[in-house]
Amino acid sequence: MKLFADGAEKKSMLEMYENPLIAGFTTNPTLMNKAGVADYEGFAKEVLSTIKRKPISFEVFSDEFAEMEKQAKKIASWGDNVYVKIPITNTRKESSRSLIEKLSREGVKVNVTAMLTASQVRGVLPALTHGPASYVSVFAGRVADAGVDPLPIMKEVVAMLKDHPKIELIWASPREVFNVVQAAEIGCHIITATNDILKKLPTLGKDLATFSLETVQMFYDDAKAAGYNIQV
Repeated sequence: MKLFADGAEKKSMLEMYENPLIAGFTTNPTLMNKAGVADYEGFAKEVLSTIKRKPISFEVFSDEFAEMEKQAKKIASWGDNVYVKIPITNTRKESSRSLIEKLSREGVKVNVTAMLTASQVRGVLPALTHGPASYVSVFAGRVADAGVDPLPIMKEVVAMLKDHPKIELIWASPREVFNVVQAAEIGCHIITATNDILKKLPTLGKDLATFSLETVQMFYDDAKAAGYNIQV
């Protein structure tokens, strides 16, 4: 399974580019906005001046398909390693499938994003079969946020992609390190991870008794540092 870094902080992205554990990158307009990116194209091109050998996804942000197509082609022109994120629908619930198929047939590497169900993936697969390599991003973390177990959905998608070797599944929006374990166990191709999760990866496989003791030590040290006192 490949690990993609999910974020839009330039310094962090360039540092992770040198990390052999990081196989690629994903971004989105929300992450860019949070990172204070004001010039979308300028930021992307600046990052791409260094990130040249690993795949990176940038997302369109128009709600109109004609404009979305123009944006997608412009984004794709920025580099051979660029994938264009196209949401499964626009905000009016209109399917993006026709646009995805057109872009894919024209050689654009597409990352179909914002999907939460297996039926959405199944419906878009025919649109990707005649194009180059592509990704389908299923937001497992958001599925879990809705109180639904994402594992059956992700397993179903992994199974349906066995007949589509050029299309890889991205486990998007993970919420905890254990999601990395889950994704690997079901044969998911890629999982994205924010900086918060990447920082926790060294705890994978850690002895739980040791982890417990370190937790006790943390509480003790923090209480002492804060100067807490209870009169007894």
